[in-house]
Amino acid sequence: MEFHASNTPLLDWSGDGLMVGLSEAALPLSGTLADLNSRVSGLLQDLIDDTEFTGKEGSAAITRVGSGANIRKLGIVGLGAAEAIAPDTLRRAAATAARLAKKEKCASLGLSLPIYQDNAALTTQALAEGVYLALHQDTRFKSDDKANGTVDHIHLLGLPDQEPSLQAAQAICDGVILARELVSAPANVVTPEALAQTAQDIATAHGLELEILEQAQCEALGMGAYLGVAKASDLPPKFIHLTYKPAGTPTRKLAIVGKGLTFDSGGLNIKGAGSGIEMMKIDMGGAAATLGAAKAIAQLKPDVEVHFISAAAENMISGHAMRPGDILTASNGKTIEVNNTDAEGRLTLADALVFAEKLGVDAIVDLATLTGACIVALGDDIAGLFSENDELAAAIATAAKAAGEKFWRLPMEEKYFDGLKSIVADMKNTGPRPGGSITAALFLKQFVNDTPWVHLDVAGPVWTEKESGYNNPGGTGFGVRTLVQWVLA
Repeated sequence: MEFHASNTPLLDWSGDGLMVGLSEAALPLSGTLADLNSRVSGLLQDLIDDTEFTGKEGSAAITRVGSGANIRKLGIVGLGAAEAIAPDTLRRAAATAARLAKKEKCASLGLSLPIYQDNAALTTQALAEGVYLALHQDTRFKSDDKANGTVDHIHLLGLPDQEPSLQAAQAICDGVILARELVSAPANVVTPEALAQTAQDIATAHGLELEILEQAQCEALGMGAYLGVAKASDLPPKFIHLTYKPAGTPTRKLAIVGKGLTFDSGGLNIKGAGSGIEMMKIDMGGAAATLGAAKAIAQLKPDVEVHFISAAAENMISGHAMRPGDILTASNGKTIEVNNTDAEGRLTLADALVFAEKLGVDAIVDLATLTGACIVALGDDIAGLFSENDELAAAIATAAKAAGEKFWRLPMEEKYFDGLKSIVADMKNTGPRPGGSITAALFLKQFVNDTPWVHLDVAGPVWTEKESGYNNPGGTGFGVRTLVQWVLA
């Protein structure tokens, strides 16, 4: 797939398929659009009339153009209200156009959409991201992959000389696609060792520093919470610490910590029927986003030092498994009574957060498919954001808005920690059922002292069963673009 930012006027472009973005205010046709309609003998207006097209966001239609024209297919994509158009509107519109072009077997696609707030660079990047992500198809595990046409050349009309923006889009999408494929792969493919190898591949390709702590090294650091989860598996844990350092003096030092449970059986509190145990390959969605962000940031080369951390493991069942009632000691000395072995992710994150803070970073963000309670509260499309630091929470929210990823800030209600109090240890690993995502965040808070910290519960948005926007069924790569935007800000 090749992108071409082109100054070619809309009326002069030649190719297989031309897709035009129309807001509600663009109707009735006028100016260049009216000229285009005349050029194709009124087919554009006929298409609008026949499909009752009103410019509603997400709507689209396409028609064949008669012989003798410089285009073979002409399509329209709705942008909604003109005043509400945002970069993510353009991202989604480009995705819709690309899918339609592929379905119609348009090898070359011309995209004509409005420039957002006269910012050609931002518009170019948004359009390219939408196309890249919409056309990505994960067919690694299909024995019979029948392609339904390919789009080989995408011409972004009215957007010349935007190579840096195209390169940025490619880097970010590389990271998102990596995260998608890690989440979508089964647990017999993406193991703790495979996650460590992915980190090694990123380090080798882009010159990052990598430290993989083996079990004995984790024991020496006192990571009893993490190792308590890992000890029932036949596969050894891998503690991943990948570091990007800029060429000069860094302006900031940041840490991104991703939950890396490559499979979660629930442990001795085994997940039962209807629990979705067959989908627990996605329980490393936080680690996937962390490594995806690493791959993107390594290519974008900001002047920020970033540490990417994941305590990778499986939560399995064997004679070595941690038991309900066991007491684990985390690497900061705090003791945890395990009252539910299926609340394992927070145990791995506990030691990872302690490790991250010891690096002396300016801020820590963790991502985790942590609680079903967050899905109950916010659904499948919105992730939870928890923090007591308003400045950092606002920075993540701003980055998420630019990325087109949805987060909702939930309270850190300190009173709820009462539900985690233990008679025999410093705390239990779960509390009462109500407010489960809040008590999980309060548990994690016990392992960060003074560093500004945000916890992102991404349990819902890391996976989708249906095509939506620029996401295809499977892993979504959720979180990568927000993390990148935050680091670049």
